[in-house]
Amino acid sequence: MAFMIIDTCINCGRCLKYCPVEAISVGDEIYEIDPDTCVECEGFHDKQQCAVVCPVDACIPENK
Repeated sequence: MAFMIIDTCINCGRCLKYCPVEAISVGDEIYEIDPDTCVECEGFHDKQQCAVVCPVDACIPENK
């Protein structure tokens, strides 16, 4: 299961620099996470860094 960025994203770009596998990119309106690349920081961090650093809680598990 990957993480996704929802429409509450404010395009601050914080998540971009914290993704260890560079799964986050600039989308048409908000940042996007490539579900095929996202590893939920497994093997890198104990918690998903995009969710940890997001000031508006826009990074959530894909199944929510």
